[in-house]
Amino acid sequence: MKTRTYRNPVGVSRYTGLLLISPFIIGALLLIIYPFISSFITGLTDGSSFVGFENYRHILSDENIRSSAAVTLKYAAILVPLKLIVSLAVALLLNMELKGIGIFRTVFYIPSILGANLAVIIMWQYLFTSEGLVNLLLEAVGLSPVSWYGDTDAALFIIVLLRLWEFGSTMIIFLAALRDIPRELYEAARVDGCGRTRAFFSITLPQIRNVIFINLVLQTIAAMQEFNAPYMITGGGPLGSTRTIGMYIYEEMFTFGDEGTANAISWLLFVLIALIVLIMYRTTGRLRREDR
Repeated sequence: MKTRTYRNPVGVSRYTGLLLISPFIIGALLLIIYPFISSFITGLTDGSSFVGFENYRHILSDENIRSSAAVTLKYAAILVPLKLIVSLAVALLLNMELKGIGIFRTVFYIPSILGANLAVIIMWQYLFTSEGLVNLLLEAVGLSPVSWYGDTDAALFIIVLLRLWEFGSTMIIFLAALRDIPRELYEAARVDGCGRTRAFFSITLPQIRNVIFINLVLQTIAAMQEFNAPYMITGGGPLGSTRTIGMYIYEEMFTFGDEGTANAISWLLFVLIALIVLIMYRTTGRLRREDR
């Protein structure tokens, strides 16, 4: 058998590949690794001198950070399941082969493109004022108006509703997963007399189980880092009911100028998110083993 030998093209050395990926390496070092290490080191100082883990001990005994953590966990626990359910429901509707369905897919994705920009925030604030459109609609159907910015539960609901409205990215991921499910499975189920409800629980959900987990993790991480919406809409009020950990970090850094505490809180948030994701992974992994 004839053996072929491959020669390097002219001008190509063993370092060419490293040179080609050097922009990524440099970017990772400067924009990811260096800030990561620098943040941890800063969290061990009071801004000028080394204090060890004193910042962490102070944070763990601070009632304000515990309150912010409770708000953040409550916010994530409410938003993430609702967002997954709404996204999956809309994805199921948009997965139907109907005339002009592409237009509807675009329309449903628009809120995610807009995001929580200034125009949307101003609109959202006006909708929930005492004389805003939402209260006018409530009065039109005979219900009493709600003090959205004066009630602790109502204020958090405004933030949840804004983020729930931005379900487009999650919906797109679900839609892509639904379109990858073989049609033959549904045809075989239909022949066996399986209805749509049973097909959904016996075929659809098992087929997109991994995608559900991915969306669950991504949305949980995003919810735990929430800052923009409560900061711009409610300012953390009333009575700190919408003051998330992200807002607490911002206040410590830019209001009080405490770099050490702000970075220490950031690391505690990182650890908290990592633990939550680990619990999710362990739980879903155990459920998968039981299904087998």
